[in-house]
Amino acid sequence: MSAPTIENVDVVVVGGGPGGSTVATLLAKSGHRVVQLEKETFPRYQIGESLLPSTIHGVCRLLGVDQKIKDAGFMHKRGGSFRWGKNPVPWNFLFAISPEFAGEGSYAYQVERMKFDNILLENSAECGVDVRQNCRVNGTEQDEDGRVVGVRYLDADRGEHHVRAKYVVDASGNTTRLSKYAGGERIYSDFFQNVAVFGYFEGGKRLPAPDSGNILCAAFDEGWMWYIPLSDTLTSVGAVISKDKAEHVLNAQEETLNHYIDRCTIVKDMLSDASRVTEGTYGEIRIRQDYSYANTRFWGNGMVLVGDAACFIDPVFSTGVHLATYSGVLAARSINSVLSGAMTEERAFDEFEGRYRREYAVFYEFLSAFYDMEQSEDSYFWKARKVTNFDRTDLAAFVSLVAGGYSGEDVLTDPEKIVEKFSASTKALTEATEKTGGMDTDSGQRMGHMFSAPVVRDVMEEMNAFQARGASGDGAIEPPLLDGGLVPSADGLAWAEPATVDA
Repeated sequence: MSAPTIENVDVVVVGGGPGGSTVATLLAKSGHRVVQLEKETFPRYQIGESLLPSTIHGVCRLLGVDQKIKDAGFMHKRGGSFRWGKNPVPWNFLFAISPEFAGEGSYAYQVERMKFDNILLENSAECGVDVRQNCRVNGTEQDEDGRVVGVRYLDADRGEHHVRAKYVVDASGNTTRLSKYAGGERIYSDFFQNVAVFGYFEGGKRLPAPDSGNILCAAFDEGWMWYIPLSDTLTSVGAVISKDKAEHVLNAQEETLNHYIDRCTIVKDMLSDASRVTEGTYGEIRIRQDYSYANTRFWGNGMVLVGDAACFIDPVFSTGVHLATYSGVLAARSINSVLSGAMTEERAFDEFEGRYRREYAVFYEFLSAFYDMEQSEDSYFWKARKVTNFDRTDLAAFVSLVAGGYSGEDVLTDPEKIVEKFSASTKALTEATEKTGGMDTDSGQRMGHMFSAPVVRDVMEEMNAFQARGASGDGAIEPPLLDGGLVPSADGLAWAEPATVDA
């Protein structure tokens, strides 16, 4: 057997999903030599099919792939539809409610991930990344100080290769074996411990136009279900239930999915004339352990964690691809800044971790309250009944929720404190909603004042600016997001020190 080949590059990215392709592409755009290793051969199946506008109109434009995404013919998503509580009529939110997201930014897509991810990976190669598929990483290279300086991998013919690099980015997903090398550990939430069982159906009904492309999330007495229209006929359907109700799932997937469909009246009706896909890519009923978790470190020892390798949060607001691609942008900015000599590793990556952890934390905080505000309701999921009469004028805050917001770092280990922290906002908000009542609008929208809450208002600035940057390309400099922090460079590919104002 011949000796393994050894090569030297600037960065190795492990993983070909959206997070990996985002960071690899933005590093290559800055002139760095990047090898991207993917263990499978694309296109390949993946879950996480409902996207957010910040990904489409912010990240994809920064990557230069927005036109290809537009030409792919994915289902347009104007917002979301929720069937919560006892009201049989779904209420909707629209991305276009706010002027910041009107026009071009007022929609996202429901995507077949095997197609979406393949577009991003092909774009990565077109931008100069050395993309290698069917290559499985089986170890790391470390120097005498324990810093990761490369990886070992096996190609499709079982040939062994060694790649040395200044940084290794772990974008290999929730089953990663590399994240430990960053020097931290994965902390699972005791609050969110859910299991998802899901499959695909042909011929399911659609919500009335113009909301026919919306994701439908429907709560029932044992959990909640998603109903995602991927095309005019194909629908992704899944049930999310707590771990203690899911002991029988592993041995009876189809029976379990059918059971929960029967328990969720609106989804059962939507599937009344549908048939489950039983062959091909979508013919399998799948199970995922949707535990929420975060690593105690997102970078260290030459390793950088992005996407599910770093953290994951409950999927009710479709944040998976958003967190993956946004963290890819943050990681690329930090690596670019260090490799260019513009700033120290600590300065650049403290910004990466601060923004990324802040982003994760606001979702955790919001969802903790969303799940746990009303203990007296019959549905375990329906915990926010009194604050769901949305007010049209405040709904822009919800769209900005995909951006991030301030929250304490104890989010990882003390979820009860997070719920307590949110309660002051929600108590006043609930009282205001009770006094003002709801209002009915066209398209069956039931609006209120939920998104006036301080925790939600806090998230409005960053992704508004991020999406605006993608839309306008004007290179406007944003103010620091973190105290004493950095700002994006004019091209959005690195960090810069904020301008000082003379007294």
